Amino acid sequence: MLRLDQIHPIVSGNKWYKLRYYIQDAIELHATYIASFGGPYSNHLVALAFAAKQNNIPCIGYVRSSEGEPITPTLQEAINYGMELVFVGRDRFKEKKDGMVKGLHLSTSTKIYYIDEGGYGPLGAKGAATILSGPAQDTTVNSYSEYDYIVCAVGTGTMIAGIINASNSNQKVIGIPVLKNAESIADEIKTLLLNPSKDFALLHEFHQGGYAKTTPAQIEFMNTFWEQEKIPTDIVYTGKVMFAVDQLVQANYFKPGSKILVIHSGGLQGNRSMKPGVLQFD
Repeated sequence: MLRLDQIHPIVSGNKWYKLRYYIQDAIELHATYIASFGGPYSNHLVALAFAAKQNNIPCIGYVRSSEGEPITPTLQEAINYGMELVFVGRDRFKEKKDGMVKGLHLSTSTKIYYIDEGGYGPLGAKGAATILSGPAQDTTVNSYSEYDYIVCAVGTGTMIAGIINASNSNQKVIGIPVLKNAESIADEIKTLLLNPSKDFALLHEFHQGGYAKTTPAQIEFMNTFWEQEKIPTDIVYTGKVMFAVDQLVQANYFKPGSKILVIHSGGLQGNRSMKPGVLQFD
């Protein structure tokens, strides 16, 4: 397991990689503000709020909820890092978001630098590709190129696009979509690929009911995994990925003797939506 959750306490996991080139681009373009989009439990908004503060750039978070709804711990953390929140509502959120971004990063009139939800886009994928550029955490291999399979969660598809771009032809990249009815995600991933014909697999049967949804079986697995490995996972992304890998191993999905790299993409904040005591490590 590649423990991206351990690289930074706030800009957790893959967010560190997905944001790096956006932040650099915003600074080079002399942006007055950085703005992005997300839900009430968005790891992306928290990571952006902290990164923007570290770089002394004011930031705005457009939130998929309505004014007057309770402020989640995640949104409060973003506020604490200086993010200004604008509540867009849930109806037609994507349409409103696309209308603001309009395919451009920097608004020439307001000097607001827009980052799409979850860091989706070529710069996000470029950053995600560098996940595999460092030395392998597992000392039994020399580099990540030695793995036969690379498995990761899929939300917007940005991280897996970067992983696919950085992978070798002998490696099979497998994505576990965490959204229900996310069949269109394959096309969104291909849009970010340097080679759109490069092969990858999406296994849609492990979403546990949809985004931020979970099941008693998943919770039981996450607690057991914690007891055995002392590795925390979250209900939105990594818990589903590890649950999926466990089931795939039992079903003999992987070729015997294969080396499998599972990416822990961080994002443990999603567990804040759970009642205390449900997860043993929360």
